[in-house]
Amino acid sequence: MQPEPGAEPVRRTYEIEDPTNLYLIHPISARLVPVFARMGLTPNTVSFAGMGSGLLAGVFYHFYTRTGCALAGFVLMLAWHVMDGADGQLARLTRTYSELGKLLDGICDYVTFTAVYVGLGLTLSASLGGWVFAVIALSGLCHAVQSGAYELQRQNYNYCGWARQSAALPDLEPLPPSGARRARVAAGLYRLYARMQLWAAGGAVTFNAEFAFLLSARPTEQAELREAYRAYFAPLIRRWGVLSANYRTLGIFLAALLKLPLLYFLFEIAGFSLILVLLLKTQKAHNAEFMKRVGQADGRPQPGMSPLDQPDAQPQQ
Repeated sequence: MQPEPGAEPVRRTYEIEDPTNLYLIHPISARLVPVFARMGLTPNTVSFAGMGSGLLAGVFYHFYTRTGCALAGFVLMLAWHVMDGADGQLARLTRTYSELGKLLDGICDYVTFTAVYVGLGLTLSASLGGWVFAVIALSGLCHAVQSGAYELQRQNYNYCGWARQSAALPDLEPLPPSGARRARVAAGLYRLYARMQLWAAGGAVTFNAEFAFLLSARPTEQAELREAYRAYFAPLIRRWGVLSANYRTLGIFLAALLKLPLLYFLFEIAGFSLILVLLLKTQKAHNAEFMKRVGQADGRPQPGMSPLDQPDAQPQQ
């Protein structure tokens, strides 16, 4: 059962969840979270434990030519996924979520994949040459943009569809005073990550402004508007799941088993980037079509028309 709009669930939003998370990763995470809470562990501690599993995965993937090592790398990455799901659930359970924790969660994700990429790259470069690291670096950059866009779309769904304020778009606040060096470094990293997400947001900033205007113009219909939003956008957000870390983990494992990990990096550069472009185009089309169905394109409502009275057309793909 979903919580009321505005409430913060312990589990992630089920109607947009990828099947691998819904039926495997997050059920395991959910069993661990009460144990972690009783132990007094913080979400950041769980994040670091997951990152430790990811670093070990990089070590084993360095020896990917041995099937047993490739399998061990895959299992350790699954352990990281479980911890990655548990830290967020623990933060929501204990109400200790923060922007710093959100940033740390992202950093741990990137550290895990960096370790795996370097482990694979060291072995590949021994046979193919140092140019492999240029390909891997470009692959990692594409990865950062793709996964940032995916996470923002999920986040924005929770903000618009369920009124969860903790899922608002990244806030580019001014940096703290010059004396707070550690805070400035953390804030600077967060701003960099936030700018990258907003750059690949698929028009989310403009859409949110229009949707906020619509909600304020129809205060008695807010529940219906959010319900219409969820019904319309949930299938599309599930499609964004192809850019999630889960499928990258599976792709790395399959490529390692085939002893061809370079194919994975090439697909991340070309294949996943093409998928991102298509998803952004589809997202923008959905944003425009949804505003036509529930209001005018500029965000001003059509008088006397309920969101449930709109035609049931879908946007052109």
